[in-house]
Amino acid sequence: MKESILIVDDEKEIADLLEVYLKKDGYTVYKYYNGLEALKCIEAKKLDLAVLDVMLPDIEGFRICQKIRRKYFYPIIMLTVKDDDADKIKGLTLGADDYITKPFHPLEVVARVKNQLRRYVKFNGNTKRVFDTVRDEYDFNGLMINKSTHRCTLLNKEVTLTPLEFSILWYLCENRGKVISSEELFEAVWGEKYLNNNNTVMAHIGRLRDKLKEPAKNPQLIKTVWGVGYTIK
Repeated sequence: MKESILIVDDEKEIADLLEVYLKKDGYTVYKYYNGLEALKCIEAKKLDLAVLDVMLPDIEGFRICQKIRRKYFYPIIMLTVKDDDADKIKGLTLGADDYITKPFHPLEVVARVKNQLRRYVKFNGNTKRVFDTVRDEYDFNGLMINKSTHRCTLLNKEVTLTPLEFSILWYLCENRGKVISSEELFEAVWGEKYLNNNNTVMAHIGRLRDKLKEPAKNPQLIKTVWGVGYTIK
């Protein structure tokens, strides 16, 4: 059974075209031209991924993203006409997993959808693990992360992570003591070629630190080695 995709875009031609392409690939599609109807769908339907336009006539796409992240972990792809790093970082910080700037080819969106769903299945503890390892848990300095249960705690308090956040933290824990460059981290977790101006890793590390209650100026768990990358010691 194919996954269910939510599309929210007030530009009807774009929403309709994405619906055609995604349905052609066998996905179930729930399409809306405004945020209020989309919010009803989010609560009523079991969804596997959401594609959200940032600028909607009633509710900003960022707000819908926030509402989804309060309860659900499935991937979120944001659509925008602005090629602005600040907007992209804002979306990623609020819990979005990917960002596509308009205009785009529908096949690019389909490819991003497939990529996000593969990653979600890989790192979601409720599904079959694709890459089993001998060790599926790390526990040190008050941090516990378990791959089989997709559970993370800090000082015995639950830390709710999205699949991407979980996979970033897991990769750093797997390579504890090593300095991992943004390029290596991006290509290992996202499975795509890293671009020098890509701020995606930085945005997700910032969100991870917030969830782990790390002080911005002197984080204790995820350290930045300036000009090199990130490490967990």
